[in-house]
Amino acid sequence: QVHLVESGGGLVQPGGSLGLSCAASGSIFSINTMGWYRQAPGKQRELVAIINSGAGTDYADSVKGRFTISRDNDRNTVYLQMNRLNYEDTALYYCYAYIHTTQRDWGQFWGQGSQVTVSS
Repeated sequence: QVHLVESGGGLVQPGGSLGLSCAASGSIFSINTMGWYRQAPGKQRELVAIINSGAGTDYADSVKGRFTISRDNDRNTVYLQMNRLNYEDTALYYCYAYIHTTQRDWGQFWGQGSQVTVSS
């Protein structure tokens, strides 16, 4: 079994910053891609940012230049630093990881979700 535990959500003012973290634990042979998705009320879940095992990254156009994704392989942790937040960033943020649980098996895992609310 693999568990992804998120932390760092909360309430922030427009223009402010917030950091999210997500730690994977359990049966882990290796972690490939990790990332963050978000879902706002009435909208589809969308990819925010991804980072692969070689530290290559990709971002949604709406967050480029404002958000930064990073990872610590020794701690099986992915981070999302969010700067210059605006009302449209309000959403439930989910951590994602594609993990080889053994040499032969793999799976996709999700965190529990962290609420990020941007409000004045």
